[in-house]
Amino acid sequence: MNPFDLVKNLKDIQGQMSQMKDEMQKISVTGSAGGNMVQVTMNGEFQMTAIKIDPIAVDPRDVKMLEDIIVAAHFDAMSKIKEKLQEKSVSLMNGMDLSKFGM
Repeated sequence: MNPFDLVKNLKDIQGQMSQMKDEMQKISVTGSAGGNMVQVTMNGEFQMTAIKIDPIAVDPRDVKMLEDIIVAAHFDAMSKIKEKLQEKSVSLMNGMDLSKFGM
């Protein structure tokens, strides 16, 4: 393996990681639960940016149900972000020649 190829590929990886970070900031997904009674919007950095709660879900006698629905909507949004990030990372890695590293 040529050490100069390694340095070149490391620079390519740094550029792609910077591009990935920029794209992560642009990602926005909405997860939902309870038949869309709760919707949680998150960005690619796993930060919650918005939450919508249908007034029908707000029952003071059943706060536990609302808490569970919020957690489920948050989990749904996180799963969607992970999928998008995986898709993006695969597309970035496909552009690299990893055979030089024995991969």
